[in-house]
Amino acid sequence: MEHITLLLAIVVVTALVFDFTNGFHDTANAMATTISTGALKPKTAVAMSAVLNLVGAFLSVEVANTISKGLVNEEGIQPEVILAALVGAILWNLVTWLVGLPSSSSHALMGGLIGATVAAIGVSGVNGEVVVSKVLLPAVAAPIVAGLASLLAARLTYRLGRNAHEKTTEKGYRAGQIASAGLVSLAHGTNDAQKTMGIITLALVAGGVLAPGSNPPVWVIVSAGLAIALGTYLGGWRIIRTMGKGLTDLQPQQGFAAQTSAATTILASSHLGFSLSTTHVVSGGVMGAGLGRKGGVVRWSTATRMFVAWGLTLPAAGLVGAGAEYVARQGAWGVYVVAAFLVASCLGIWLISRRQVVDHTNVNDVEADAEPAGVVTTAIAAVTPPPPAGSVAAVTDEDLKATIPAPNPADPAAPPAPAAAV
Repeated sequence: MEHITLLLAIVVVTALVFDFTNGFHDTANAMATTISTGALKPKTAVAMSAVLNLVGAFLSVEVANTISKGLVNEEGIQPEVILAALVGAILWNLVTWLVGLPSSSSHALMGGLIGATVAAIGVSGVNGEVVVSKVLLPAVAAPIVAGLASLLAARLTYRLGRNAHEKTTEKGYRAGQIASAGLVSLAHGTNDAQKTMGIITLALVAGGVLAPGSNPPVWVIVSAGLAIALGTYLGGWRIIRTMGKGLTDLQPQQGFAAQTSAATTILASSHLGFSLSTTHVVSGGVMGAGLGRKGGVVRWSTATRMFVAWGLTLPAAGLVGAGAEYVARQGAWGVYVVAAFLVASCLGIWLISRRQVVDHTNVNDVEADAEPAGVVTTAIAAVTPPPPAGSVAAVTDEDLKATIPAPNPADPAAPPAPAAAV
């Protein structure tokens, strides 16, 4: 086996940088609803998520094998291709983080890898069947499955607690949110940390350090787990704000339903080796939970921007990856130009983000205009049965007014009746 060259070392470091951006980009997946409902303080939430992401990285290598062995053909792949793919993925992650959009780090990585591979050796270098069966189909199905499961779970939680006191149920569901958020973090580690393991393993195979078909070495698993945990701890506060407050307003019952449904979907896909987007799953779960409460409104303007970003992820990262591969293949100077471009772009995006800082102190300070109920929300509300009479949820403003006795004009101590509105 050959020793790790300077180029290969640059690729490995760049892969860990991507893993780091994946961590803070996807922190919202696990902790946005927990933070928005007040179940955990922001810094406590991200610290808990970081630890569980690290633990999850050691539970499986099925997704890593999908990336390193199945997505593209290992023959003909050079380290320059991997570097170019990572450049496309990192830049897409940072741009969407800057504007606060929850997009898929997984699809950014796969888009960059597909684009760089096609630019290097042609379409034949991509395994189309694997892309369709383990990337595209799960991308469409997973958020729908998680959304429907979350909608039904939210309905069930409200029905089971319809006769309970509101404060009591909220306290219990906040505790449930903490547990379910931990499960999502663990699931995120089993799925997303493995993508970086797979890309590093693919680079090591391309550089002749590992034999084709090898599993990720232990040092790759450890470094990838640490990188994503560190990124998670720093917190992607902009995306946490969008996911927790900008998409819909969640109560603890809804947050618990969304996180539990998402965690179940992610863990099942990790077991099957699907390179799933945890962002798509959790977003679907949040929207489903938003529709699961009578009167709940999903902000479809925000959701539409998310859907557009999801559709652009693969092609945008692919185009950047293809361009970076063209420059990198020119020789050593090309690799240095690509690396310098990546560093300069990251620095520029960070400086722009300093103009309006979002952190743990203001992550819940959102002034979103109330969005009227759209067609979907109205349809869901129309088929939602009203709560039974006498339950806490059934008490309305009119009921409360009816309990207040009318003033007696004969009583000199009675307050004067309010003047009629003009």
